[in-house]
Amino acid sequence: MRRPLIAGNWKMFKTNPDTSVFLAEFLPKLSDVPSGRDVLLCPPFLSIARAVGLAAGTPLCVGAQNVYPKENGAFTGEVSPLMLVDAGVKYCLVGHSERRAYFGEVDTFLNEKVRALLEVGITPIVCVGETLEQREAGQAESVVAEQVRAGLTGVAITSVVVAYEPVWAIGTGKTASAADAQQMHASIRTVLAALGEAELVRILYGGSVKADNIAELMAMPDIDGALVGGASLDPSSFYAICNYVEKG
Repeated sequence: MRRPLIAGNWKMFKTNPDTSVFLAEFLPKLSDVPSGRDVLLCPPFLSIARAVGLAAGTPLCVGAQNVYPKENGAFTGEVSPLMLVDAGVKYCLVGHSERRAYFGEVDTFLNEKVRALLEVGITPIVCVGETLEQREAGQAESVVAEQVRAGLTGVAITSVVVAYEPVWAIGTGKTASAADAQQMHASIRTVLAALGEAELVRILYGGSVKADNIAELMAMPDIDGALVGGASLDPSSFYAICNYVEKG
């Protein structure tokens, strides 16, 4: 059995005081979440230390939203894998659609990030997904398959998490149906099977995940968790997602 992982991506929201307020409400609720699930929050860089400190001794893991794939150097404004280790980070997002779209990050560069994170013991969460135009053109599965293969080149796949996020569903309120999401997750697992032990790899769904759709998504055989955006900013809604009731 793959252990479910519910990850919250705060994007560019919440200061240190905001983080303290959120966790003061959220952390006491964690004891109600089934122990067989992992819960992760990825705050902005400047709130990571606060989150790590407050989460110490609790089941909550803290991750980062991005990394630069060098140990150090003249890379003004960037954060290295070693800096994330020093901050207490356990996971790191790689290739979120906003990084691809707004900052021009391509698969070869993202593969460098994956490798750099694994070298220091941080688990990459490799994000893949198609645009609405690509889906309507019938290219969704081929686009995602290429992102998976390129992003995981030369990598032991059992050391990573994959997150499928249909770009057209992020922040739009639209969600792929559970059946559509399952179809893509199954396709991703088929691609992973050519690279290693695919049955051991967790694949998350991301794209307007909310408390009212998480249980249906998690009932699908190849959906192992969620990458939650806007709904992770409110402690009550994120708790409700983490504490979903399993179907059947």
